[in-house]
This record gives sequence, structure tokens and C-alpha cells, in this order.
Amino acid sequence: MSITLKIVVAESSAIIRSGLEMMLKKLSGMNIKVIEADSADKLLELIRHNQPDLLIINPAFPGCFSLQQIKDESRCPDIKCLALIYSLMDQSLLRGYDDQINIYDSTDEIRHKLERLHEDEANESATDEQLALSTREKEIVVCVVKGMTNREIADRLYLSTHTVITHRRNIARKLQIHSASGLTVYAIVNKLVELDEIKT
Repeated sequence: MSITLKIVVAESSAIIRSGLEMMLKKLSGMNIKVIEADSADKLLELIRHNQPDLLIINPAFPGCFSLQQIKDESRCPDIKCLALIYSLMDQSLLRGYDDQINIYDSTDEIRHKLERLHEDEANESATDEQLALSTREKEIVVCVVKGMTNREIADRLYLSTHTVITHRRNIARKLQIHSASGLTVYAIVNKLVELDEIKT
């Protein structure tokens, strides 16, 4: 069975971007769509618009933000991130990545890494299917924890107030949490928010 993946490649070098895209498209047993980002300005919009499965990014991508900021601002909090390595790099810059791709990796090595990430994601979703919040529900939890009203959440996420209320009802049912303070604890434990983001 073929694995279908949508991947954003964030790299300023056109040669490296094109070479990686060509290699990814040749991987056997995989149907891969590659979206290229050549600047930090375009990156967030491309992720937000395409909702890719994976982001392959040069950790030294010019003008780039932290991985968490990319996930938050692109509204794609569950995206898997791979560091694209082609020179010696401070290991502290690689914290938070799900894996690494080195330009010296063989096609087999790259295919195995992508298969493993896809498998991990499939296992996570199968295990958590009943209790897992959708990306939209997680966004709403974050807004609630930050003290926003249903109207403010609706405006921020371009939804109707009725849709926000429906999402909040589903969140309460899935998590069995019926208070903002309970959601705050959930959001902190599951790293959806940092302590300094919470309205006291």
C-alpha cells in the first residue's frame, strides 16, 4: 500500500530544494507532494494553506522562528518536523525535531525515516482516536485558557459562535473536563500553552 504524504521543504538554496524534491518523489511505495518554501515570509502561509504532514527545514533557515512558533502561527500544531542537515551544527539547535535528514542519507534511509514517522503518527491516532482532540479543538482550548470569550474565539479562528460552542461541548465530552481551570491544567500538561501565556 502506498503512503501519501504532503511535505513542505523550507530551504533557501534552490539546488538543495530541487534535489531533495526529486529524491522524495522517487521514493518507492510513497506518493509525495512537495511544496517548496524559499523564504520565512512564505513558510507560515504555505503551511497554513496546505496543512502538510511534514516540514523538512534547514535549522539555519534565514529569518526563521522557533519550531513552536511555526506550529502556532501556521495553525498546524501536529506537524512533524525534520531538520535538514548538510553541515556541522550545534546539537542544541536540533532539540524539538522529530528526526533529521542529512544530505548524505541514501534514498533507503530517507524512506525508512518517513515511513517510521508516518507509522508513529498512525499509531498515535489509532490509540488516541476516541480521546484525541482535533487541531481545531486544540486551538479552541488554547483560546479558552487565554481567557477569550466564545465571540473572540470565533473572530480569531474565523468561525461562527455556534461552531465554537459545539467544539467546546465536544472537548468537554472527550476530555471529561467541564471548567476553564481544568482545561488550563490539561493545556499545560499537554504543552499546548506556556505558563506565561495564561491570563490570571
